[in-house]
Amino acid sequence: MLDKALPPRTLTLNAADNVAVAVDPVDVGVTAAGVTALKRIPRGHKLALSKIATGEPIRKFGQIIGFATVDIPPGEWVHEHNTGFHAFERDYAFCAEAKPEFVLPVEQQATFEGFRREGSGGRPGKAGTRNYVGILTSVNCSASAARFMAEEVKRSGLLADYPNVDGVIALTHGTGCGIDYNGESFEVLKRTTWGYACNPNMAAVLVVGLGCEGFQIKRMKDAYGVEESDVFRTLTIQETGGTKKAVAAGIEALKVMLPIANRAVRETVPASELMLALQCGGSDGYSGITANPALGKAVDLLVEHGGTAILSETPEIYGAEHLLTRRAATREVGEKLVGIIKWWEDYTARARMDMNNNPSPGNKAGGLTTILEKSLGAAAKGGTKTLAAVYHYAEQVKSKGFVYMDTPGYDPVSATGQVAGGANILAFTTGRGSAYGCKPTPSVKLATNTPMYLKQTDDMDINCGDVLDGVTLEEKGKEIFDYLLRIASGEHSKSEEMGYGDAEFVPWQIGATM
Repeated sequence: MLDKALPPRTLTLNAADNVAVAVDPVDVGVTAAGVTALKRIPRGHKLALSKIATGEPIRKFGQIIGFATVDIPPGEWVHEHNTGFHAFERDYAFCAEAKPEFVLPVEQQATFEGFRREGSGGRPGKAGTRNYVGILTSVNCSASAARFMAEEVKRSGLLADYPNVDGVIALTHGTGCGIDYNGESFEVLKRTTWGYACNPNMAAVLVVGLGCEGFQIKRMKDAYGVEESDVFRTLTIQETGGTKKAVAAGIEALKVMLPIANRAVRETVPASELMLALQCGGSDGYSGITANPALGKAVDLLVEHGGTAILSETPEIYGAEHLLTRRAATREVGEKLVGIIKWWEDYTARARMDMNNNPSPGNKAGGLTTILEKSLGAAAKGGTKTLAAVYHYAEQVKSKGFVYMDTPGYDPVSATGQVAGGANILAFTTGRGSAYGCKPTPSVKLATNTPMYLKQTDDMDINCGDVLDGVTLEEKGKEIFDYLLRIASGEHSKSEEMGYGDAEFVPWQIGATM
């Protein structure tokens, strides 16, 4: 409970800032951060520390988050009604802050209990944190058949004979036809489908098609040199003789795959085999102060232990990309990121949208005003290590360390690209209380504030709100890192306990649907 005898708490995040963040609500006439509030300042929102004249920049984190649209007096609530957004020059200072990475010797690296995968049939050898058998689809027309197969396996009780298998999952989507099979839509779906097929959390995969769709399974197999095997099978409804026969054939294929998948057992694996997807959703004014920088500390630890972390959601690092280009290992890496930013500016302009249409209404209710402010907080998930590489959506991540993947900001689409890239564990920060899970990759939910954590305790794995009460970011980062190792070793996250993840496979549809 807040002691009303004490002044409400605020945070000034950088000496250059002209706003403070209200940790507690600040009522009208109450003095906080050395100024008297002229309006009520909600929790997580901003309070002007000095006069900000019309057109002058508003600074938080020591960075520009917007511009005053009217004169803002000290003590004023700073939000949409008096803050605007427009483009401005940013100094990319390529590689200025890049430094040689320190990686612990293998014998000193943390470990987890994972599943070793041998490379075969075009699938690379990696280590998994889960042991699923997947049913993927080439087109929406085969989605129901794939679902029927998974439901029949569950209904039959077949899985009881295979205790080492985490489940049979049907990951369906809404595209696969009406696309140019020489175009970008086909390429993205091809990368995504194959990326899931060879994600180390998949022990075996069955790909189900209709037969006449634009996304032909054979084209994917030819592109990657994939051969059919006991752990990679394909079929189409039309070739098999209709839905019932296809479902029966799929069940028979799964019956072959399950005993093979069940042979996998957990063994001690170095943390260098972890590939962590970084996500934030339902962000609020605390995201960039608690959960995101705490996750960034965990990322730094993971990189020091030889692992990999993937930052994504390009619309949500827009305006903060200069903080990443400074950490680029090479100028080429930094310029690739800038090129992606320019692509997004053109992409949104063609769609008659605006990069500042993000933050969402929920983000704004939580205290975020512009995309610049949201991005500066979101980028903190990436820690402080050198940016080793930049990837396009669903490309296989082959670099170790801290990397970037271009994805939309929409969480299911973004995470789908990361998992296709090889992510075998995922950390998701949220301030408003996003409900999300991800199969085959376990998702760990990090709450930015204590009230939401207590309200949605069934969804949240870790409370980062106690950073506002004195827990250091280093302490919280270590807590997150240790928890990720436990989840990687088989402990279930909250979203897994509730069964989330079957409906969150959402490949990015970039091109036209014809």
